[in-house]
Amino acid sequence: MAERVMQRRSWAEVLTGAIVLAVAALFLVYALGQSGRSLGLGAGGMTLTARFDRIDGLTPGADVRIGGVKIGSVVEQRIDPQTFLAVLRMQIQGDIHVPDDSSAEITSDGLLGGKYVALVPGGSDRNLADGGEIKITQSAVSLESLLGRFIFSVTELNANNQRNPEENAPANPPANSPAPAAPPARP
Repeated sequence: MAERVMQRRSWAEVLTGAIVLAVAALFLVYALGQSGRSLGLGAGGMTLTARFDRIDGLTPGADVRIGGVKIGSVVEQRIDPQTFLAVLRMQIQGDIHVPDDSSAEITSDGLLGGKYVALVPGGSDRNLADGGEIKITQSAVSLESLLGRFIFSVTELNANNQRNPEENAPANPPANSPAPAAPPARP
């Protein structure tokens, strides 16, 4: 009798484990579908490259967008040993035809958002072929660098004001301030 109870318990545990694994697999498939990424099966499309001075915060898997619409993703990033430029390889949809005078810029979703590559289509009649390179690029702007410059400027301005307060005083007194007293008349 005890053996039969143990056998039922084992099958219940196996069945519960299988259900948990199936739910986890469904969740993974759903999450991949919602993120726009794929498992790499049947990945088609076109590969483009672009060179940037800096790609701060951009990671493989980041979006490639035109007009805010995702058309691909960054698949590789490396350094060119001769020029020391960051080289991005991007996979984009095969049905998107990118003019050969298009530009690529690294931008962010917002103040705290992630970085992505924004493609700005040019007006050329010729399109980039698979493996082509986007020549016109704009590198990432470092928010930390801009903030540091702003803080330095404000600190420098404040230090100058404290050293020379008379230089920063208004040249003309305000209109509603009392006029200076006239010197006493001499007889």
